[in-house]
Amino acid sequence: MGCYDCCLRCLSGVPYCSLVATLLCFSGIALFCGCGHQALTETERLIETYFARNLQDYITLAYIIQYFQYVIYGLASFFVFYCIVLLAEGFYTTSATRQSFGEFRSTMCGRCLSSSFIVVTYGLAVVWLLVFAFSALPVYFFYNMDATCHTIEVLTETPASINQLCVDARQYGLLPWNAVPGKVCGTTLSNICKTREYLMTYELYVAAFAGAGITLLALVHRSLQVAVRVMFTRELRHRKQRKGMPHGPYRSTQRDRGEVLCSPYPVAASVQSHIPDDK
Repeated sequence: MGCYDCCLRCLSGVPYCSLVATLLCFSGIALFCGCGHQALTETERLIETYFARNLQDYITLAYIIQYFQYVIYGLASFFVFYCIVLLAEGFYTTSATRQSFGEFRSTMCGRCLSSSFIVVTYGLAVVWLLVFAFSALPVYFFYNMDATCHTIEVLTETPASINQLCVDARQYGLLPWNAVPGKVCGTTLSNICKTREYLMTYELYVAAFAGAGITLLALVHRSLQVAVRVMFTRELRHRKQRKGMPHGPYRSTQRDRGEVLCSPYPVAASVQSHIPDDK
């Protein structure tokens, strides 16, 4: 085998659908976990600096942020392992691998394994849909804050109206209702929106939201790809079984009944002379 043929055989053995899904999953998880972790840290800093003066007002939020950061570590580790397993399963089930290990065979263990991957991947897609929706909440908060800051910049000629424009962190459940001050208004809010910490936190949450969407797309793509492959495997197995039936299904029915298949046409005279007489 020449080098060109060897390269073609290696390229034909690459599961491109599984590879695309794995790359999407890796990139989505990297964006969600990396940007989400840093965004939570910056959020705690913004709340501590501008929205709360007492430590007891945001101590619960600090514990929740720390808890979510540990969850992010677990999600990153789990999805890296799961994507590697799915990619290995995709390589094993390609046509080139089947040619290397022998002709096509579909065992009960292989079908159960593929069905298990479908169920687990579909379940993860449903769970990740909730994560995707949850990651939109901080983006919504910072979007409203940015819109308020833009309104303040437009109304700079009327200071009385500017002081009535506020962003209340207690309204979004970030702080308890007895937190002081709990909200930022007017020129102070406009100055916060121009800080580097605010802009970076907003961009990090947007990137984490995009990463959650990419991960959800990868899980749905992988679930559909495994389901299509299972259906194709089942069709090939049924086609091979039908191909192995001699003389069609009528012969199989006659054989199952124990009957003899007789021709409806009369036997020729030359053939009748060779038939022994019962008498």
